[in-house]
Amino acid sequence: MGEGATSSTLGPDNTVLTRGITQGHKSANRMPATAVTRPRRPHPARLGVLLCQNRYFRLLPGHNNCNPLTKESLRHKEMESKRLQLLEEEDKQRKKIARMGFNASSLLQKSKLGFLNVTSYCRLAHELRLSCMERKKVQIQSSDPSALASDRFNLILADTNSDRLFTVNDVKVGGSKYGIISLRGMKTPTLRVHMHENLYFTNRKVNSVCWASLNHLDSHILLCLMGIAETPGCATLLPASLFVSSHPGDRPGMLCSFRIPGAWSCAWSLNIQANNCFSTGLSRRVLVTNVVTGHRRSFGTSSDVLAQQFALMAPLLFNGCRSGEIFAIDLRCHNQGKGWKATRLFHDSAVTSVQILQEEESLMASDMAGKIKLWDLRTTKCIRQYEGHVNEYAYLPLHVHEEEEIVVAVGQDCYTRIWSLHDGHLLRTIPSPHPTSKADIPSVAFSSRLGGFRGAPGLLMAVQQDLYCFSY
Repeated sequence: MGEGATSSTLGPDNTVLTRGITQGHKSANRMPATAVTRPRRPHPARLGVLLCQNRYFRLLPGHNNCNPLTKESLRHKEMESKRLQLLEEEDKQRKKIARMGFNASSLLQKSKLGFLNVTSYCRLAHELRLSCMERKKVQIQSSDPSALASDRFNLILADTNSDRLFTVNDVKVGGSKYGIISLRGMKTPTLRVHMHENLYFTNRKVNSVCWASLNHLDSHILLCLMGIAETPGCATLLPASLFVSSHPGDRPGMLCSFRIPGAWSCAWSLNIQANNCFSTGLSRRVLVTNVVTGHRRSFGTSSDVLAQQFALMAPLLFNGCRSGEIFAIDLRCHNQGKGWKATRLFHDSAVTSVQILQEEESLMASDMAGKIKLWDLRTTKCIRQYEGHVNEYAYLPLHVHEEEEIVVAVGQDCYTRIWSLHDGHLLRTIPSPHPTSKADIPSVAFSSRLGGFRGAPGLLMAVQQDLYCFSY
């Protein structure tokens, strides 16, 4: 070896012992041995694993490494399976009833013979009629057919005579569009209606809607619109004659707007002691406005007012609050007085709807916990609950029909449920015709006379771009 050469030997545990040897002094001047650790050679079975760990792959569009099995997707899949199963069961139930020949005459005969008491007869008759309601799609005619295919129903609201539907549609480009559907021509077997539209758009959120009787019954529509940016919220009286004339001598009216910021709810008064007045529920305040004089009365509250309705005979305005409180305002009292709260009821969650029954001795309310309760206004006690409604946080209306003795509500799970008014029994659960979605909760309207005085009882359901009819 030359000068400065080194020699190495393999020691235990793969350790290399290295020695330096200087020429001429091979035995005397030996350099101390130093240990150099040589990395172990990986086992052939682990070699592929190490190569994969050190390899980098290019991420292409769509390769987001997302796990599709989330709680939300599994829950949605389960709900969709349940919806399809319920639709199949409904078809079987209708075929079974038709095959057995089970009809109202047989029930009546059993009742006369004493086999059924009055309560059982009424409940079974309701179940029979409601279970036989078959879903049929309504054909909507319009001057702009392309808009019907893109605009989605937000809500529908029937007038007093159930011959018109006021609709709020979400426009694809943004904002909302209003229209009125005439139900007078809706007859079986071909269900056709006409959509009357007006080029009135708004990009504001519609918080609340009700029919208003200013010139005659249901002559206007009262809208509560949220403010945006520097534009404050307002309450707008929209003449129905802007869409279609339904009353002799109707002339196109003018829009009438009232600057009312942050209105959550609204109601029109048919009480003679509050003639030509409407109310709006705001954040911790209730406003009662006279449309003719412009005079306003303000009542302070401790919570946001989400639901309102005027009594017809008594001079009372009932209000449902976010805190769960329901109270009545005595319209004969001044807003500065202390005795204007006439009645107080309490729910455990935010109240989304209040409905006064015809005799004005009872009130029905629903809340964001899915509770529907019937209250006795004389004793201020809950006398009945209607189980099965689903709501967690949504603003959902409640429909009470005393003539048909039923209660109708659409849950946040997109199921429409119908209860017996008198005993709280769940009569029918109707799944949505479309896949369930938080953005596609159906809007419904029930009437004993769909299409006017000679119409038949039935349920109208608007979801996405479609309108369906469930008739007896």
